Amino acid sequence: MAYVAVKGGERAIDNAHAWLAEERRGDPSVPEVCVAQIGAQLGRAVDRVMAEGSLYDPELAAVAVKQSQGDLIEAAFLLRAYRTTLPRFGYSTPLDTAAMRVRRRVSAVYKDLPGGQVLGPTYDYTHRLLDFALAADGTPPPPAPRAEAEAATMPRVSDILRGEDLIEGDGPRETDREPTDLTREPLGFPASRDARLQALARGDEGFLLAMGYSTQRGWGGSHPFVGEVRLGEVAVEIVPPELGFAIDIGDVTLTECQMINQFKGSKTKPPQFTRGYGLVFGHAERKAMGMALVDRAMRHDEFGEEATAPAQNVEFILYHSDNIEGTGFVEHLKLPHYVDFQSELETIRRMRREAEVALHE
Repeated sequence: MAYVAVKGGERAIDNAHAWLAEERRGDPSVPEVCVAQIGAQLGRAVDRVMAEGSLYDPELAAVAVKQSQGDLIEAAFLLRAYRTTLPRFGYSTPLDTAAMRVRRRVSAVYKDLPGGQVLGPTYDYTHRLLDFALAADGTPPPPAPRAEAEAATMPRVSDILRGEDLIEGDGPRETDREPTDLTREPLGFPASRDARLQALARGDEGFLLAMGYSTQRGWGGSHPFVGEVRLGEVAVEIVPPELGFAIDIGDVTLTECQMINQFKGSKTKPPQFTRGYGLVFGHAERKAMGMALVDRAMRHDEFGEEATAPAQNVEFILYHSDNIEGTGFVEHLKLPHYVDFQSELETIRRMRREAEVALHE
């Protein structure tokens, strides 16, 4: 699609930037919100920006949230743009989420399971009533009792089912190639599952929520159960070539979801449970669940299932889940298209003249 470039108008653009800075700051009589406050008190927004910006850095994500006036897609865009300036010196080893230091862990399929249910920090059981006390600068709440558990006491639900050979296995791990990296190479088709999961992990939360919702309403043919949702910290390790062994370089907060779906079996596979998988930066259960639902829907080929729904269309999902690309394509419509529109205008005028002549013949 063609458009003409804007020439001149630099003063107007500078004025627009100045006006934006004034709008961002707001009423100067009101104390300015600081980055530390955003990081500490708007954590869910910061987590979403890190996930969709493909960069784990809570402080930089908080800066982006402030700079974008809370526009989380714009903030993710800022974070992605910054990420492209960073050097890439290697890959971490695969994260061991089984060793997660768990802050929250719930399962919808087992009431009593080793390690128990850990509710953790959640809105699941709150009343959806506005808390007007938050409008006043009150005293902070008292410290809450915390229940963190080491993963050794919390086997994953999938491992419990695998002990009875009732759920698909993980399959062999590919070690002969580097993992797909969509931040450095374009998406191609057919897309491997690691490429699909990476695209979903940085995709738009709302889009994945809608697609996941559609699979439960008949457009995907699935009846999912939340096998397990986990929130906690996982160690990141790298293997420096000069050392030859793994070293711990820090922790990341992750949300992991494993959806369990029934599979009636095929000529080559027995009846069993299958899985959809979601893994997201930060505390982002809605995103992880939507991701897991869509991941399972896109695996229809593996199980000989007919693809009849939008969520099962891999190319449609992956091409349209990225909100940064979507933003660019939609917002470019605001750029000048004067020549294009004049051509359309002349075409419509000519067609109307021809129609009027034909009407009177």
